[in-house]
Amino acid sequence: MQGRLLPKYLGRYQAHPLGYWQDELPIAAELGLECIEFIFDFNDYESNPLWSVDGRNEIIKVSSETDIKVHSVCADFFMECPLHSKIEESRFFAKETLIQLLQNCNDLEISDIVIPCVDQSSLASSQCMDLFKTQMLDVIPTAEKLGVNLSLETDLAPNSFKNLLDDLNSISVTVNYDTGNSAALGYGFRDELEAYGDKITDLHIKDRLYNSGPIPLGEGDVDFEAFFIEFEKNDFKGPVIMQAYRDDEGLSVFKQQMIFLTNLLRDLNWRS
Repeated sequence: MQGRLLPKYLGRYQAHPLGYWQDELPIAAELGLECIEFIFDFNDYESNPLWSVDGRNEIIKVSSETDIKVHSVCADFFMECPLHSKIEESRFFAKETLIQLLQNCNDLEISDIVIPCVDQSSLASSQCMDLFKTQMLDVIPTAEKLGVNLSLETDLAPNSFKNLLDDLNSISVTVNYDTGNSAALGYGFRDELEAYGDKITDLHIKDRLYNSGPIPLGEGDVDFEAFFIEFEKNDFKGPVIMQAYRDDEGLSVFKQQMIFLTNLLRDLNWRS
């Protein structure tokens, strides 16, 4: 996840490191990583390199120089400006922004835009759900035309999430699965994978205790070994993104958790 290898940007836990994002890709290359999931924030969104032609050209340049790909975008923009906002002007702005972001991501051959529907953007009521479906149905034709996935991250229970996917009924509406968030919500990963495992196109690796915040991988309630054994049954070809615990500095704690994950996947012979 973008920013995890760098000091916090303006003290924020997760944010696009505006002005020094380029510094992270060479570090990722040194660590042997393959990709970085870009972040598209609400704050200063017009200054994000994803938003301008010059910025996208620079992403292409730095990505080519370091051989670090950008396959996906975490659009935290839609946590601050939800597609299902109760304010009509905000809904219109969110929808138009997403349509433009789809086009920009297509320019970079990005496959997934993660749309967070958690915390302040949770689909917590039937009204929110209805507004969200209406908005998505307006955006889906653009996503299908461009071949970019709208990868939904929600806090919905497995069957409710499956019902939402069934209602939207699009090959371009997929799932972002977050191991830590599911553990914190008390959901069973087997139930989730049975409900929509074949729709997962973007995987976030995180550890959390039940009803608590992020902690280093291996210290929370996620049974990573059991999860990956079960998850391997799905034909998953998307990016595996470490959205793991971070501190103010970033790099050292990332390296420790990368060792944990790398050793686990090697022992499981996962994706060999």
